[in-house]
Amino acid sequence: MPHTIVTDICEGIADCVSACPVACIHPGPGKNVKGTDWFWIDFATCIDCGICVQVCPVTDAIVGEERPELQKTPK
Repeated sequence: MPHTIVTDICEGIADCVSACPVACIHPGPGKNVKGTDWFWIDFATCIDCGICVQVCPVTDAIVGEERPELQKTPK
């Protein structure tokens, strides 16, 4: 099951982007409710390895399940 970046918690640090072995994490347009950059996970590409969770320094910014209601994606 793919992981999910919680858009309104993400702080745009992007450690997850370089750590992802399948390049499924992408920048979102604009800022989130915190006023920071944010990223999103392409559920179709995610292999559920969990590396993103391990490297993210922001508590609860990534959850280990597919929760599209928590993650904005570009339209």
